[in-house]
Amino acid sequence: MNSDLLGILRSKGILVEKDVFDVLNSIKDFNLVEQLIDNLISVSGQKMITKSALTKNILMAQKIISDDSSGIKHTLIQVFVKLGLQITLTETPIEIKKPELEYQNTRQDYKIYYSKTTCDKKITVADFVGHFRARYKEIQGILMQRSGLDKLISINKISGTRQQFMIIGMVNNKRYTKNKNLMVTFEDMTGQITVLFKAQTEFFKQADELQLDEVVAVKCSGNLELVIGHDVIFPEAAIINKTKFEEDCGIAFISDIHVGSHKFLREEFDKFINWLDSEDEIAKKIKYLFIIGDSVDGIGVFPGQEKLLEIKTLKGQYDALAQFLKRVPEKITIFMCPGQHDASRVQEPQPLVDKTYAGALYEIPNLILVSNPCLVKLIEKDKEFKIQMYHGASIHAFINNIPELRLIKAHKHPARAVKHMLKRRHLAPSHGVSASIVYVPNAEKDPMVISEIPDIICIGEVHRLDVERHNGILILTGNCWQAQTEFEEKIGNIPDPCKVPIFNVKTHELKILDFNLVEGEEDKSEEESVKV
Repeated sequence: MNSDLLGILRSKGILVEKDVFDVLNSIKDFNLVEQLIDNLISVSGQKMITKSALTKNILMAQKIISDDSSGIKHTLIQVFVKLGLQITLTETPIEIKKPELEYQNTRQDYKIYYSKTTCDKKITVADFVGHFRARYKEIQGILMQRSGLDKLISINKISGTRQQFMIIGMVNNKRYTKNKNLMVTFEDMTGQITVLFKAQTEFFKQADELQLDEVVAVKCSGNLELVIGHDVIFPEAAIINKTKFEEDCGIAFISDIHVGSHKFLREEFDKFINWLDSEDEIAKKIKYLFIIGDSVDGIGVFPGQEKLLEIKTLKGQYDALAQFLKRVPEKITIFMCPGQHDASRVQEPQPLVDKTYAGALYEIPNLILVSNPCLVKLIEKDKEFKIQMYHGASIHAFINNIPELRLIKAHKHPARAVKHMLKRRHLAPSHGVSASIVYVPNAEKDPMVISEIPDIICIGEVHRLDVERHNGILILTGNCWQAQTEFEEKIGNIPDPCKVPIFNVKTHELKILDFNLVEGEEDKSEEESVKV
């Protein structure tokens, strides 16, 4: 068994203390040992599993054992007992939870993975602590799969002796010194440490773009008195093999329709709906339509909004929207998530639009209402094509807080900001009104983590169509169906309305169709092919 155990440890890049090794080596079941090691990694939070690390994280160990559903609870307890660690478990009734993951449908061509949006108790500080710990643990696991994370230790293992090491930490604070150096405080499950990034070094730029509450790995040198940062490693998202369907299948993406606004471009949107049911060769191939939030203009979203509304009730706006969407051919499945203007709470993740106001939408058979964010998997045989939907309220925080994005005025190039979401494997790292995002905490799993890498990530919010690729992932930011508003004119934002990207899952060709009405060409859509 000794060689088998060494093989498992090498494959996972794990080191273990001799006492831990001896206990694991006494277990004869090869598969069981591998499961045990995964659990011990979760408890220790590092790649060096020691008795001391397990002792310091005994509360987490108790929770992992209590929550274990893999049938190895008894063996886990035995491991800890043999190491001299006392585990106290409280028996709780087994609760069978209805998964919020999959939409219950009889069709086999898609699966929907909703964000958990329920909150059935008063929110406390402990809920936020659990939320951020769940985020840390998941992104820590993603980072630990990356190569090059040598000499990884937990923060409480940093000694008074100068050394080189790496940590995985959540950004707790950032401040600049009078010498323009950057001091970043990181924390993990064991403690906090402040890392100095020197100005004018190649790593300063990476540290300068760090967002509060995001999780990264940091290459360091120093001791408890002074730690110098030499590199920042982000979780990153990348696709190596592109998924292509055999069926000639088209997907259309739109967002920010703003039905009910006096600036709503009714004729142009009507033209688009008519085109979907036309004999146009591209239209006939469309099988899915994604609508990424702000489908109506809403009521009371900002002071004085009622003066700018053509339809002054929320129900009336959704009824008008439903009249358009009922005309979409039934062969096209529509997925629609909410945005800040919709009949859904503003705090994210946002649940489905409220049936009280949007009852007319619930009567449309080919319309599937989803949460914000939401992952949709399109399925063909054994192939899955993943589309991450997120309306994108956090995009403003990324642009305002990352120097590179501010300099290029990224509201005009919003896909650049989405690259940073993928880089961090998180849709909205920073919490708070100043960050444009307020969370509903989830102590089990942070729903804003990009757990599965999508083939396409589609975003709304910014009213400008933009297309980019990031490590093989296609980024689409949707424009709008609303003329420039008074607020946009005031801040200098020029929308680019009525353009629809159409993606073919067989050929991976992307076409941009322009439904703006041009005098003398009302019945023609301008088409542009984009190489992606």
